[in-house]
Amino acid sequence: MIISIASGKGGTGKTTVAVNLALSLHNVQFLDCDVEEPNAHLFLKPEIHSQNIATIPIPQVDEALCDYCGKCREICAYNAIAIFPGKENARGSVLVFPHLCHGCGGCSLFCPRSAISEIPREIGIIEQGYSGDIEFIHGKLNIGEIMSPPLIRQVKAYTNPEKTVIIDSPPGTSCPVIGSVRGSDFCILVTEPTPFGLYDMTLAVEVLEKLRIPFGVVINRSTIGNRSIDEYCRIKNIPILMHIPFEREIASLYSQGIPFVREKNEYRKKFHDIVRLSEIQQMVYRK
Repeated sequence: MIISIASGKGGTGKTTVAVNLALSLHNVQFLDCDVEEPNAHLFLKPEIHSQNIATIPIPQVDEALCDYCGKCREICAYNAIAIFPGKENARGSVLVFPHLCHGCGGCSLFCPRSAISEIPREIGIIEQGYSGDIEFIHGKLNIGEIMSPPLIRQVKAYTNPEKTVIIDSPPGTSCPVIGSVRGSDFCILVTEPTPFGLYDMTLAVEVLEKLRIPFGVVINRSTIGNRSIDEYCRIKNIPILMHIPFEREIASLYSQGIPFVREKNEYRKKFHDIVRLSEIQQMVYRK
């Protein structure tokens, strides 16, 4: 089963829930897809045994073959190629903007003169290791890169269907989140009982409904704020999977990088029960 953990906004405790859930289960693979700022390793402390460079293919134009017809520019939806046809006896020129390129390969495929080949461009790294018996994989996007979905896809390529896969998604509701949760069997939305928490959660709910992914809600720091999240979930018939109270002990453990299920064993069963509820919700959704 593939379970993604998401949130409409940052700071709700998404990684906290993902890490504690992983530690409460057996035969787990943990994928940290928050590649712009991965931090699950701070809590799981995996022993990294391999590191692979992540790349995307970008076009390289052989101007000896190019006749500056502009087909590549027409096919590129992201304006990653600019064509400047020559005037009179002057040669033209081609400009490639690597950071705009999504690596789709359309330009090389449609070039009528086969003047475009592809070369790899490094965008980040993927590290693999183990935290106890948890298989751990995360991606780290290079500083200055503007697109994380290509790296997220490469991290997800390591998904092992023989294990319970926990995907820690980026915060928000934009392309990186969609790329992370797509293909999940169930998604856990982590929120907090504040006006901002409610507003951003409603956006995340809309995304998951569009993607047709069954989901439930975990309310973190549930003893502060108000009951608006509970009321919204009741009206929308969204299952609330767990309330995590605002407790000094949990906050203190977090500040030390210690997942709270290591010290508060009663939560292991609660997180284990979330998976059972997820399986039930998945079956109900499919019907």
